[in-house]
Amino acid sequence: MTPIKPCLWFNGRAQEAARFYVSLFADATIGAISRYGAGGRFPAGTALVVEFTLAGRPFQALNGGPEYAFTPAISLSIACPDAAEVDRIWTALTTNGGTQGRCGWVTDRFGVSWQVVPDGLGALLSDPDPARAGRAMKAMLGMSKLDLAAMQAAAGPQAT
Repeated sequence: MTPIKPCLWFNGRAQEAARFYVSLFADATIGAISRYGAGGRFPAGTALVVEFTLAGRPFQALNGGPEYAFTPAISLSIACPDAAEVDRIWTALTTNGGTQGRCGWVTDRFGVSWQVVPDGLGALLSDPDPARAGRAMKAMLGMSKLDLAAMQAAAGPQAT
């Protein structure tokens, strides 16, 4: 079976982006880097494709040029085990030109959209009590960075 590797298209910043993404995760590495030769779209020696791994998943960063830009139509979702990790990732992605979105979405300085999601969010939003799930959803819709504790408080106590 051939593994699927997301390929992220950049305009000359592929290697910089890959280094940044690898810096965010403990289980992350940069692998092979192919480079442009003379007469290419970018100066000789510029990274063409950067192979990298985040949390055991392979990715590629391609310096393809200015024709395409990222949109939120595709995003990378990060499950964070606790509020401290949500804060760390959120801060890293919004620093130096990143922008905050709504409901846990952020766009990093390279234009890539991310969802920074606290563990437990899915269970809270799919609570068997639709009123409880609805209160949690209403709280989430008013947030940029997700605060699971605040959503749990808004949802109210679980039925026993």
